[in-house]
Amino acid sequence: MPADMPLTSLSTDAKRPASPGLPSTPMETINTMVHYYRGELGRMAGWRDRIDRTSNWAITVVAALLSVSLSTPNAHHGVLLFAMLLVTLLLLIEARRYRFFDVYRARVRQLERFYFAEILNPRDQLALDWAAPIAKSLRKPEFLISYRDAACRRLRRNYCWMYLILLLAWGLKISSSALQRPATAGRDMSLAVEHVVGNAALGPVPGGVVIALVLIFYVAIAYFSLKVDMSDTELAHGSVHV
Repeated sequence: MPADMPLTSLSTDAKRPASPGLPSTPMETINTMVHYYRGELGRMAGWRDRIDRTSNWAITVVAALLSVSLSTPNAHHGVLLFAMLLVTLLLLIEARRYRFFDVYRARVRQLERFYFAEILNPRDQLALDWAAPIAKSLRKPEFLISYRDAACRRLRRNYCWMYLILLLAWGLKISSSALQRPATAGRDMSLAVEHVVGNAALGPVPGGVVIALVLIFYVAIAYFSLKVDMSDTELAHGSVHV
């Protein structure tokens, strides 16, 4: 032993516990798989709950601002435009959460499809490399889908209907004289184009510009709602998914 080596380092190394060994028997392997599956299932369920919370917030925002905007003629139609912005913010938050959920969902489905399904109803010889994607994900966790694809999936599942409701309410708000301020409610021009364009004005922004921006926004929503590729993901194996 070198004379300059401190005795405290030797005692610390001697007390340091060894790393857990790998399962050495089939029973230990099965127990490890069961506990790992339960852990991944819990993480998947936790992120699924976060996704549901964001959707619930979006529904609450839509319902509350619809009630504010349509309940009285004094409410400005900008409240509905503000609701569209809030729903977009919640969609972006939910897309981020969905990317995390998709990682854990993919691990759980890999276990279910290639391990537990073969235990319950063996059909083919168990592939030797079925756990390789899970091991790769555990060593270097990476997102399986892009932020845009995640937003498109959530948009198609839930948010496109909220946007549609807001669009119908906004169109009703700017085209119906009964829902305008008393100063303009007396005009019998509820279906006139100039009346609708005038009601769509937002401060110094002319009504025509506001309508054009809303139309462009909804064209983009329709495009991204339909642009969802499910052919090369876990969603291609069955119809039960989110």
